[in-house]
Amino acid sequence: MFDIESIRKNGYACLAPMAGVCDTAFREICKEYGSAYCVTEMVSAKGISYNSEKSAKLMEISENERPCAVQIFGDEPKTMAKAAEFALQFSPFAIDINMGCPAPKICNNSSGCALMKNPHLCGEIVKAVKNAVDIPVTVKIRKGFEKDSNNAVEVAKICEQNGADAITVHGRTREQYYSGRSDLDVIKAVKESVSVPVIGNGDIVSAKDAKKMYDYTGCDLVMVGRGALGNPFIFSEINAFFTGDEYKSPDIDERLSVMKRHAQRIVELNGEYIGIRMARKHVAYYIKGFKSAAHLRTLAFSLESLTDLDRLIEICKETIK
Repeated sequence: MFDIESIRKNGYACLAPMAGVCDTAFREICKEYGSAYCVTEMVSAKGISYNSEKSAKLMEISENERPCAVQIFGDEPKTMAKAAEFALQFSPFAIDINMGCPAPKICNNSSGCALMKNPHLCGEIVKAVKNAVDIPVTVKIRKGFEKDSNNAVEVAKICEQNGADAITVHGRTREQYYSGRSDLDVIKAVKESVSVPVIGNGDIVSAKDAKKMYDYTGCDLVMVGRGALGNPFIFSEINAFFTGDEYKSPDIDERLSVMKRHAQRIVELNGEYIGIRMARKHVAYYIKGFKSAAHLRTLAFSLESLTDLDRLIEICKETIK
């Protein structure tokens, strides 16, 4: 059972599973600022079946980011079930099935959003995973696969019938990627067609966006993706809005301080050589909107060490004097 009431006690928005971004360090930061729960980067079920250490590492969950779900992708029910079983050793609170990734390398292998072209297979995968684990099984889908397609309601119903405990809906088709606007009508339609909790996803970059999605769609929770990049504070903003608490936007010093802590944690987990390179994209997001942002981004993507990061922070501070 996906206990939405318990999750809502943690917060009014959760962090989306973004590949290459939502690693342990980022999930911890977002949880600290009020994300109701987090989801790992998507993990290849086939990779797990091949004993890939890289795939297994993506399933690791620290104590500071719980509750956290493990997201898996693939197109073979038995392989997906075995990957879900494997994930149990990391004690996730749920297994999330990716049926929404638009990336060509995923869809071209009949996984991610490509699964929505075969609703029956979607159901078979959910059923296999549900039978393999004793924790909640959730599914993330999109509006549909092709530009004019909209079979989210059909897929959602089939997933529910086969045991899905909650469904997240991104209101764009695969062909849209992240262009245009997220379709709130499709999220609303899914919410009205199933009895399990529905999580709305797409275009949440402020508390007002979250309220609009809640009010219009009737969804049970909202999921924040790109709106959290360089801005984990969005979860505090959304929570304060719904609880009536005062929210104060982070000043430059806090933003830079969190950026540094975030980068240091990535380095702690991966070593400085690899970690600082992984941190570059996050640093670039944190300094978005600063004066001389283009120059600062160039410096961000040239970082070689934590010492370089300290120098960049000093430069950032100089630009606002």
